[in-house]
Amino acid sequence: MTIWASAVYLLCLLTSVVCAGLLFRSYRRNRTRMLLWSSACFALLAVNNFLMFLDIVVFPTSIDLSLPRTCCSLAAVGVLLYGFIWEID
Repeated sequence: MTIWASAVYLLCLLTSVVCAGLLFRSYRRNRTRMLLWSSACFALLAVNNFLMFLDIVVFPTSIDLSLPRTCCSLAAVGVLLYGFIWEID
């Protein structure tokens, strides 16, 4: 694993965290529920990116985190889909 690959995984994690934070900050100002669901989705995607970093960079052969990563990304998409379906005005 190269240093560039590790940097890309960490930048993806940072991007997801920043997006989740900005969406949640906007939700606190506007109280639009779709912003809440979007921020929850990006928070779960940040957890997914963290698990991916751990799985590929930190523990490449000893621990398999593919099932938790898949469950986390499924939960992120599920949260956003719930917001799209049930929060339509």
